[in-house]
Amino acid sequence: MTKIPMLNLARMHEPMRRDLTSTFEAVLDSARYINGPSVLRFEKDLAEHVGVKHVVAVSSGTDALLVSMMALDVKPGDEIITTPYTFFATAGCIARLGARPVFVDIDPASFNIDVTAIESVITDRTVGIVPVHLFGQCADMAVINEIAQKRGLWVLEDAAQAIGAKQDGVMAGNMGLVGTYSFFPAKNLGTLGDGGAVVTNDDALAEKIRAMRGHGAKRKYYHDFVGGNFRLDALHAAMLSIKLPYLNSWEDGRRRVASAYEDAFINYPKIATPVADGKNLHVYNQYVIRASDRDELKERLTQAGIGCAVYYPMSLHVQPCFEYLGYKEGAFPESELASRETLAIPVDPLLTEEEQGMVIQSVLGDVS
Repeated sequence: MTKIPMLNLARMHEPMRRDLTSTFEAVLDSARYINGPSVLRFEKDLAEHVGVKHVVAVSSGTDALLVSMMALDVKPGDEIITTPYTFFATAGCIARLGARPVFVDIDPASFNIDVTAIESVITDRTVGIVPVHLFGQCADMAVINEIAQKRGLWVLEDAAQAIGAKQDGVMAGNMGLVGTYSFFPAKNLGTLGDGGAVVTNDDALAEKIRAMRGHGAKRKYYHDFVGGNFRLDALHAAMLSIKLPYLNSWEDGRRRVASAYEDAFINYPKIATPVADGKNLHVYNQYVIRASDRDELKERLTQAGIGCAVYYPMSLHVQPCFEYLGYKEGAFPESELASRETLAIPVDPLLTEEEQGMVIQSVLGDVS
């Protein structure tokens, strides 16, 4: 039995349990389950939190990526640059539209896309760049935006794991043309199911995404585009509005836990801890360490009842579904090494000192 899970959602929900329950009853009684005031209120609340003009709430983080690319007119044969070390949805959405994911290796310190390698893969078919702000830390957006502007490309920030993260004071999702969030339960801001959002300061793009969310119709039954059913349920929106005010304190809690881990592991060279540079405010959606004996460490933690997980065990460029892209093992060595060495450990914002001590003791084990 897991004594310390990766994230104790029941404990996080306890202080707001009455509000969540009453919100469920209010939505139930309203009979407004699709769109309506709950969704509009959450979009307004999130726009103020992020500092962005437009928020379009959607059905998942994956659908946020997909509808954004559809609105950007991604077509078969287009090339889009991204990272092979991320959740499948990033490249999967590119492929679903018939476009070609073009991978660039990661920076080994941040796990984010290596910006120094982006320009070398740009061709006359390249239309955009999708940086992923992995584990709660932003990719180098200043360099990415400079490259994009010079080459006439759009930038779509995959900020599924990074709501609340900042770079030079600007929040993740608000630095490119468009950004996307996920509200999967385990995210820093999670609903009680699936959910996501698209954010942008571009008026025309926001209007198009809003229409595409509802099958491409600005007016019911009048379709300007071929969209999809990408709506966020009113119940999820209402729950998210309850949870959003807690987000800053949860982020502080995650950073507190991360700081304790850093202090504990700093003198153990066999364990590499996350690196947050000075211009980034990390929100630690995951706290990911590196160890050459990762699999043995994972087994030891599991036996001790400590939650842990591998993000990600197989780089996207060697996944069977992307074999047609022609990449081979060894094409992106840093991504492949990370897939063998990384392990996420509990970074629950409400983790007690005693629980932190148990995690630290289990990680160190016989490490010397």
